Amino acid sequence: MTIAQDIGVEARRLALAALRQRVDACRRCAIGYTRTQAVCGVGDPCASLAIVGEGPGENEDLKGQPFVGRAGELLTKMLAAIGLRREDVFITNTVKSRATVIENGRTFNRAPTPQEMANCREYLDRELEIVRPRILLALGAPAAKSFLGPSFGITRQRGIWYRGPQGADLIVTFHPAYILRQTGGNMTAVKKLVWADLQAVRSRLDENAARSDALKGAAELRQQTLGL
Repeated sequence: MTIAQDIGVEARRLALAALRQRVDACRRCAIGYTRTQAVCGVGDPCASLAIVGEGPGENEDLKGQPFVGRAGELLTKMLAAIGLRREDVFITNTVKSRATVIENGRTFNRAPTPQEMANCREYLDRELEIVRPRILLALGAPAAKSFLGPSFGITRQRGIWYRGPQGADLIVTFHPAYILRQTGGNMTAVKKLVWADLQAVRSRLDENAARSDALKGAAELRQQTLGL
């Protein structure tokens, strides 16, 4: 937990729990009625890194946690590749309810509409306000567009650092579900790009940690000099 503990870990947990109650009660759009349960963010409430996906799928809707299906398994491996565990980061989505469509009597996932994303935006903003991550990793174009606008093109603009909410550094990479849909050479090429993006995240985390350590050391030296 490297973020300044100005409001404390427990206070942040309580704030996230209170937000969860608000989301549970929300019925601003139809998916609030068709979901099994709301899916809010999970992880370290003081995380330096927050990961934002598009929205919950079937597995997430049933379990009430983000990224628990096949895409979640791949995300866990992606984090492990740069020395992180799921509990080291904060993981959430742009929308908190599963968006579905029924075809031939079967229920399928669909992309959330712009209005559904707008309805949920205050909840995402509040999560980030509570956690205050220094780095945001947006997974997929829909999540990126929620921060950077509708003209964002993931093929051309992933892997670039942007200024995100709460002054966080924001970078975009492909969604794990997109990676899983690739085959052969396409999968190899996409994985190579994602790996480069993950390495950029790792480097920025290390830079921030080194800067924090330097500031802490300077503050301790000043205290010693002043005899405090």
